[in-house]
Amino acid sequence: MGHTPHLLPGGRRLLLLALPLLLAAGAAAGAYVYTSAAASNAPAPAVVANLDAPAPSGLLVDVIGAVNHPGLYRMARGDRVYDAIAVAGGLTEDADTQRLPDLAGRLKDGEQIKVPFLKSTPGSVVITRTNLNTATLEELEVVPGFTVALAQEVIDYRTNFGGFQNARELVDILGMSEAAYAIARRYLTL
Repeated sequence: MGHTPHLLPGGRRLLLLALPLLLAAGAAAGAYVYTSAAASNAPAPAVVANLDAPAPSGLLVDVIGAVNHPGLYRMARGDRVYDAIAVAGGLTEDADTQRLPDLAGRLKDGEQIKVPFLKSTPGSVVITRTNLNTATLEELEVVPGFTVALAQEVIDYRTNFGGFQNARELVDILGMSEAAYAIARRYLTL
């Protein structure tokens, strides 16, 4: 029986000592490559476009009806209904002051504050309707529920696309709030 020569004296011992270290280094390198690849292929977090939503602290209330600027507002805990109406621009001329909500009531998160309009008796109030497809910028700016920016968007939309098929396009295409549309639609025609 012959003896096989070893290439490295004590090679088995060296191999037994080095093998666990080489395996650990390989596992660490593999984990690094895997996490680097996963991180670079991960989709970017979704970014929500500006939705004109108030900041997420405090109470969120919806003020609608006969106020100058209906919409969603963030209010501090402990604020009262009159505070929310004030933040919404106060009462309009056609607000029914005899049927207002309890102005001293404390606000609750998610509450809707409804400020009623005067009910018209025959012949007492005439609503002038503004034509969305022919009104000037100045005429659109005074429509309840419209802002100066929205009036300009209406003019731009008419110029670029030839006009409106129905008033609901203010919400669906131009992004008008439902609360503002509920007020404005009474004053609009095509």
